[in-house]
Amino acid sequence: MITRAAVCLTGSALLAACLSAQAATYVYVSNADDGVIASYTLDRDSATLTPLTTTEAEASVMPMALSPDRQHLYAGIGSEPYRVLTYRVDPESGELTRDGSGSLPSSMAYIDTDESGNYLLGASYSADRVSVGPIDADGVAGDSTQTVDTGRRAHAIQTSPDNRFAFVPVLGDDRIAQFRFDADSGELSANEPATVDTPEGTGPRHFRFAPDGRHLYVLGELTGAVTTYAIDADDGTLTRQGTVEGVPEALDLAHGIPREDIPDGDETLRIWAADIQVTPDGRYVYISERTSSLISTFEADPATGELTYQRSLPVEIQPRGFRIDDTGRYMVVSGQLDGELGLYRIDPENGRLEKVDSAATGDNANWVEIVSYD
Repeated sequence: MITRAAVCLTGSALLAACLSAQAATYVYVSNADDGVIASYTLDRDSATLTPLTTTEAEASVMPMALSPDRQHLYAGIGSEPYRVLTYRVDPESGELTRDGSGSLPSSMAYIDTDESGNYLLGASYSADRVSVGPIDADGVAGDSTQTVDTGRRAHAIQTSPDNRFAFVPVLGDDRIAQFRFDADSGELSANEPATVDTPEGTGPRHFRFAPDGRHLYVLGELTGAVTTYAIDADDGTLTRQGTVEGVPEALDLAHGIPREDIPDGDETLRIWAADIQVTPDGRYVYISERTSSLISTFEADPATGELTYQRSLPVEIQPRGFRIDDTGRYMVVSGQLDGELGLYRIDPENGRLEKVDSAATGDNANWVEIVSYD
């Protein structure tokens, strides 16, 4: 269990100094096995990550999402009863205050708000479905009101930048489900066609939009490859353009299979990719791979969405989640089997990562969110 004393270093005086600094950028990390959210300040001038405190959540707190207005943080709980917790963010101190909770139909691997901040969407890997629920005028996420079956092992959901469509990687079927999204009612309905294929054996997991909304980058959990799709702005459908490998062959990792399908006693080292992020300028795409504990860098052509693999860097042990700040200058990486977070500086000229600081965290650190009030 991560302790308040450990997170806030030592002494009440130092804690008070931390809180009074009123840094404009805060980092939040969910620690599933501790049932807490750890908070930090990110000083981008000095390139330092400073622990603040921990906030009680519940066992198996995992996916998180920030509201578009940066006033609330939502945290999904993967233990029964399944629900989403709403926290109000204090922009002066970074403190989180629980404002309410809403029920979820199952354990969610991923949550996000729509672009308006009026709805919370979730994807359930274990229940093969997605859900939608309202967020009220005070920013509190309520009970889910719609569930839609997706096929085997839905792993993420996001609405398009224009808030008219939604996409869901369905890992077990090597497909991406395509939905129309009604921003007035919050209803999802199948688009035409309802799915688009990924390369066989990819296991599509997480994805990110290019900043201009013209392309979608989809990470394959089982291959560590990224597949680029062009987005039709009129009908919200995807066209596959190309796939680029992100795990060096020299690591000699086998292509993965879903973790629950690995036979007992099988100790084969397999690719187990986790997360994907894009810099705000769209020039660089990054993925994490957990078996080798690497972050891989791709250079992106913003005009075409074409990716070129650049390099891989060892990071924290079993990096499930990482996040890039809104300036594109820094990345925070969490390792599920590591007691520390890593802070990395991003070189804008080549996308190269340089570790510049670290900070203590808790057990099974997995999800990272960064919010700035500059």
